[in-house]
Amino acid sequence: MRYNQIRKMDIADGPGVRVSIFFQGCAFHCKNCFNSETWDFNGGKEFTIETIDKVLDLCSEDYIKGLSILGGEPMHPVNIEGTLTLAQAFKEKYPNKTLWVWTGFLFEQLKNQEVLKYIDVLVDGQYVDELRDPRLKWKGSSNQRVIDVQKSLKQNKIVITE
Repeated sequence: MRYNQIRKMDIADGPGVRVSIFFQGCAFHCKNCFNSETWDFNGGKEFTIETIDKVLDLCSEDYIKGLSILGGEPMHPVNIEGTLTLAQAFKEKYPNKTLWVWTGFLFEQLKNQEVLKYIDVLVDGQYVDELRDPRLKWKGSSNQRVIDVQKSLKQNKIVITE
């Protein structure tokens, strides 16, 4: 699997100052995607143990509130194992920092994925250009949902958060 880039101080993808990693490869190809350079599964750089170590090291600063995983598509079958490995390592090392993940898949499609037990917030649903609304927080189109994953798993229903 591959990744496109790592941002060491991101304020656009989740609350507070965060570290963000953009995985490489997406099959959705949403019209006017903000990150179409991540579509090619063969692009970017190789995702390795050293990549995980670098991300975890960047997250060590007290002012870093958490990690954001975006794409491409981190939940695609090609990327899900790397997403899980990074999510596990992050939550083990930083249990009090938040993990946010953006995906074009719906929460209901991911319900049996082990990775969900490590994710605090999931922004789900494909970007739909006709539903674009720049006033929305943490998402690009009104069909997308910002889900509190842990509450959703406990209550066995989708719990929307801000």
